[in-house]
Amino acid sequence: MSIPVDLSGLDAAVKEYAAGYLVTVSDEGTAKIVTVEPSVTDGVVRVADPGNGSRRNAAANPRVTLVFPPREEKGFTLLVDGTAAVEGDDVTVVPTWAVLHRPAMHADGPPPPLPVSGGTACGNDCRPVG
Repeated sequence: MSIPVDLSGLDAAVKEYAAGYLVTVSDEGTAKIVTVEPSVTDGVVRVADPGNGSRRNAAANPRVTLVFPPREEKGFTLLVDGTAAVEGDDVTVVPTWAVLHRPAMHADGPPPPLPVSGGTACGNDCRPVG
């Protein structure tokens, strides 16, 4: 089950999760995954000092993913794709897509951790806004 996240509400979504992971890819195609606690300001995600390897990867391959695992059993994972830029010791990410995801076998788990956009035809896996 996947529920799109409106990028204008990404700040609230990220605040619902604890630490996440920044996924970057080297020139050789190797993924580097580091634990991060990013913040969102004006729609831009800032990852403070993710390390030299992550900065190097983001500079060479700006397509990155942030993964925020569920905080409770059978909860939703928040996935955020975006375009990265290195700014000093930090990496900023302009999000291009975000989704709350969990496998169908976990549909008996808790509702999403935040209101989601869309109509009322969400079934058991989301709460409509409004």
